[in-house]
Amino acid sequence: MKTRPADAALDRLADAVLIPPFPGRDAPAWVLAALAGGLGGVTLYGGPNIDSAGQLARLTAALRQADPDAIIAIDEEGGDVTRIAHRHGSPYPGNAALGAVDDVALTEAVYAALGADLAALGVSLDLAPAVDVNTAADNPVIGTRAFGSDTALVARHAAAAVTGLQSAGIAACAKHFPGHGSTRLDSHHVIATVDASLELLTYRDLPPFAAAIAAGVAAVMPSHLLVPELTGDLPASLSPAAQTGLLRGELGFTGVIVSDALEMRAVSEVYGIPETAVLAVLAGTDLLCLGRDQDQRMYLDVRDALVEAVRSGRMPGQRLEEAGARVAELRAWTAAQAAPAARAARAAPGAGTANGARQGDEIGLAAARRAVQVDGEPGPLHRPYVVEVVPPAGMAVGAVPWGLGPWVPADSLRRISTGLPAGEQAGSIAGVLTAAAGRSLVIVTRDAHRYPAAAQVVTALLEARPDAVVVEMGLPVWRPPARLYLATHGAAQTSSRAAAEILGLARP
Repeated sequence: MKTRPADAALDRLADAVLIPPFPGRDAPAWVLAALAGGLGGVTLYGGPNIDSAGQLARLTAALRQADPDAIIAIDEEGGDVTRIAHRHGSPYPGNAALGAVDDVALTEAVYAALGADLAALGVSLDLAPAVDVNTAADNPVIGTRAFGSDTALVARHAAAAVTGLQSAGIAACAKHFPGHGSTRLDSHHVIATVDASLELLTYRDLPPFAAAIAAGVAAVMPSHLLVPELTGDLPASLSPAAQTGLLRGELGFTGVIVSDALEMRAVSEVYGIPETAVLAVLAGTDLLCLGRDQDQRMYLDVRDALVEAVRSGRMPGQRLEEAGARVAELRAWTAAQAAPAARAARAAPGAGTANGARQGDEIGLAAARRAVQVDGEPGPLHRPYVVEVVPPAGMAVGAVPWGLGPWVPADSLRRISTGLPAGEQAGSIAGVLTAAAGRSLVIVTRDAHRYPAAAQVVTALLEARPDAVVVEMGLPVWRPPARLYLATHGAAQTSSRAAAEILGLARP
């Protein structure tokens, strides 16, 4: 049966608000055809889509041949969350490190450099920065992704990050509205609740979003969070009160509202992905993001659900047109930035590199060095033996390399998983102590305060070796009694190098 004109127009309206993912390092034919037919753009992910800088640049060029104005989005926060440098770790320290330094000019410069890399690689929308105020030390999803726990600090760095990214021609997206920092559950897996009054939300969580809006942020991402006093039984991602009322009405945001990944269990297990998409657009969302593992079939299911919602009268066609118009404005802005931004990025020394440190421009390393907190007196290490206490990988961060491994011989490095049974863990500790006998012992951990097993390993090693050095590469909430303690405030490749330099494992 031929598609009726009205159906084709509705399909195009629905397509215009979608940025689906796809598998592989080359664009599939269906993606190219959809872009040529009006698809808003695509979202790229590390493992499935990115192998090297050259490959990524070729991929984005192919996508732009199908649609020169396509939104090419990526979740590139720097620090622990990196897609373009997922093989070796980010050359830029993350928000916690930048917040620890608390130099807004540095934050702006780091984000401008990150933006230049993205521009050179053909990306147009960065789903960053995270501007959550991380008031829960054991927060499983934010942590080092936040600039800190102080509202004023986070607000000033939120503005600097937005200014830096957008000065490079990359649209920024402030997340996770209205603030994910006080939660103790991961919304990738379950629905989390912000148990706060509107008054508390207003002075604790909202100022960074207001600062980002004042800085001209192009997009804002609502979170899959319950905020009972604001959203009732709905998460903010599906709540008209949060998006249309608070974000647009009270805060005056006029840009694009971008959804968090629709398949996150906090919403998908309750509503299903297509229905979540409809509810999000009804609430005020303009651009729908699907997560890494979704396919063409799910993209079509979401598009069909939007079309059916309009056809049935459940969703006013005007709402879809309004969303599409905002997305069109974003596409026009990024397209206008693309040529000059890419030229400037290519002219910058080392810009556009993926999966490795920049050459000639050491802004990331300089920032990482300034962020390291040192308690105790560094001194020469004798044949150092390094043990890394490895926590489970989170959904947001993924399996990105971290630690001091690049700066020590393979036979001087051992990793202990926090998931080991007690007997195996004890055996691993004993093995480390045997291997490190007569040598300096360096213990590397990451967010030890969140993992009792990690703290137990560190404590047991220190009891046997009180002379050991401890390097914390997450948030320095728990301070073990080590003679020398380093806190990097993140596990970016440059943060690891900064610690290695202090310990004498790498030359400055």
